[in-house]
Amino acid sequence: NRASAGNSRTQAAQVTAALQGILPTLRAEGGVVRSDNPLAAFGYTLQQRTVSVASFNPASLNAPNPVTNWSGGVVAEVPIFNADAWTRRGAARDASNAAQASAGWTREATRAEVARGYFQAILAREATRTLEVAVAAARAHVRQAESMVSNGLATRSDALLASVQQGRLEAQLIGARGDAVIARERLALILGQPGDTAFTLPDSLPSASRIRSLAADRSDDSGTTRLDVMAARLGLDAARGDARRATTSYLPRLNGFGRVDWNSSDRPFAGRSSYTIGLIASWSPFTGASQIADRQATQGRVEAVRAALDASQANAGLERSATRTQLTVAVAQLGIAEASVAQATEAHRIVARKYEGGLATIAELLGAAATETETRLGVAAARYQVIVAEVAARQAAGVDLLALVALEN
Repeated sequence: NRASAGNSRTQAAQVTAALQGILPTLRAEGGVVRSDNPLAAFGYTLQQRTVSVASFNPASLNAPNPVTNWSGGVVAEVPIFNADAWTRRGAARDASNAAQASAGWTREATRAEVARGYFQAILAREATRTLEVAVAAARAHVRQAESMVSNGLATRSDALLASVQQGRLEAQLIGARGDAVIARERLALILGQPGDTAFTLPDSLPSASRIRSLAADRSDDSGTTRLDVMAARLGLDAARGDARRATTSYLPRLNGFGRVDWNSSDRPFAGRSSYTIGLIASWSPFTGASQIADRQATQGRVEAVRAALDASQANAGLERSATRTQLTVAVAQLGIAEASVAQATEAHRIVARKYEGGLATIAELLGAAATETETRLGVAAARYQVIVAEVAARQAAGVDLLALVALEN
């Protein structure tokens, strides 16, 4: 964000720079010279207004004494008609607006990345907690199996199977905890605070009903314009303006100037002042083909930027359609995941009751527990995928992502 904002400010400076041929300039000049050149010496004396009858003595005119002249002046240059300067300023303004829109699109992309990183960190936290519960249950199964083996109610293989399942879950838990740490560090990086992971996260993702409610609450966004498309459109305006600037460089220029000068034999800006004002008209119908090349180059840029705009608009339309489809699919998959976790939970309950009654093996019990854990992890991942799809759909449509605050716990 900071980099794109800096680029935008750099481009905005070009708008100010384009005022060079529009606004007047004012400068002060000063200097000192000493010469015994006949022409220069008499000219300095004349500028200092100290000429007398003796100054026309042929001897002193031919071999004058050295004369010192301190000069000072104030010069104003006033542009009157420079068509290329005005068209350059218009093109620079369009380019600046394009850079601002591009920086805005970068901010939106960063917001979307922050949203994904934030909910991914919560998903990792929820997965860790789910596996912690599963590991605790697996340890209880191991203790129960070992007790039943001691009492002669189960075989040694039952205890071994329970230990194997416990080991698998503990390995998953270690991986989940590592993923949670990485997710927090990645979120800190996206937030521009690398290494600062002291923030607090919710224990779980929002409920499926809240996520569905947000996904269903979508107004018509067909009239919105994405900032990247706007940047491309303004870029085309800037390219066209630069082409007009190249064309107007053929027109004549008219500029005015005025200056006030002081000349003295002992100090700058002393003596009587004199002024000069005037107009300068210039026209360069041919400058060694450089103007022709400039005009051809600007026309080529117009064609390239127009193609980029067409591609940007087509890509935006494709992303709108694709992200809406992905959101619909994600919502449907969430429904399937919810049904699966309900079925797996009930199946686990039934198998546990059967196991307690000696009607099911430890392998069946562990399989039912593993299936429930997997479906719970799956439904959390499905909720996350709907959120990610919602973020992508809103970004593709160019609408504000602040509606995601409805998912805050």
